[in-house]
Amino acid sequence: MATFPFPRDLVTAQMAWYDAYRQLTQPAPGGTAAARRRLQRLSVLIAAHPYWGPTGPSPAARMALREHARREARP
Repeated sequence: MATFPFPRDLVTAQMAWYDAYRQLTQPAPGGTAAARRRLQRLSVLIAAHPYWGPTGPSPAARMALREHARREARP
């Protein structure tokens, strides 16, 4: 499997995406609208990051980012 040198801000955004997704699974006073908006903003930030270049990420690179962020998020 290829390794990808991900920029720190991209990994941080992916980790924040996981946090926002987890928040949607928890009951929240006032609903989940804020968490959904955060998730959408992070999704756009990740997908449009300059690291991916004009053609966007390959499926392998996208999966590698997800796995990298999961490993870093583990205690």
